[in-house]
Amino acid sequence: MPSRSDVITPALLRDWALPVPTGGKEARGTVLVVGGSRFTPGAVLLAGVAALRAGAGVLQLAAAESTAASLSIQVPEALVVGLPETGDGAVRGDPGDLLRGLVAEADVVAVGPGLTDIETTGELLRLVLDAAGRETALVLDAYALGALSHAPDLLVGSGRKVVLTPNLTEAKHLLGRDPGDDLDAEAVELAGRYDAVVSLYGHVATPDGRAWREESGDAGLGTSGSGDVRSGLLAGLLSRGADPAQAACWAAFAHAVSGQRLVPRYGRIGFLARELLDEIPYTIATV
Repeated sequence: MPSRSDVITPALLRDWALPVPTGGKEARGTVLVVGGSRFTPGAVLLAGVAALRAGAGVLQLAAAESTAASLSIQVPEALVVGLPETGDGAVRGDPGDLLRGLVAEADVVAVGPGLTDIETTGELLRLVLDAAGRETALVLDAYALGALSHAPDLLVGSGRKVVLTPNLTEAKHLLGRDPGDDLDAEAVELAGRYDAVVSLYGHVATPDGRAWREESGDAGLGTSGSGDVRSGLLAGLLSRGADPAQAACWAAFAHAVSGQRLVPRYGRIGFLARELLDEIPYTIATV
């Protein structure tokens, strides 16, 4: 029997309204995105801009040092920090005290977009967990999920606010098997196993077994960079004060509906991930 989950609708989200911080940018929180490599800086850019579009007040990007100057020009709203690289352009796992300090001061840390090496990503993930405050929210994506699959007890019992955002390939690594057709059930299993909220292709679950599903996502979201946008969107919602399950449900809806809004201009599969970014604020505002 298929697992039971609630459909994410505008009505459900209106009854679960996002926090609306008052005051300056600090009230909307600081998001730090840790990712990138010499060849994948775009992933960090997409995640970071999505976080701002979702409402984050301050954005910081930590990426391979060879890409820092170009990122700072492309995203002038962000503080950009270059991290030491390996010989093949991956971010090293021992980036030093500068990153540790940024993690300690951030409200949300998103780890994974654009990272390219499992071993060094595992070291980065442990650094983040060691340096982050107990109230710091974490979003783990891409290679950070691969690293987590090699240390499945890393988050268990920690009490941290964590959201995992696997695609089907990453879910396979986390589960240790191919996902079945019932993605509600797979999301619930992953949430319980890793003690974190899980957002798996619009199927959201919590460690205590609550589950939701977003039904309007379309094929166009299956494009390069779309997952980075979703991770940043989630981080931005967490930054403005949403709890992890709430942020995951709102992000799943905003991601899917932003894609729908692009269909009249580009067709179902013709839009780019970066074109989702400008749709996010309007989609959230008009729920």
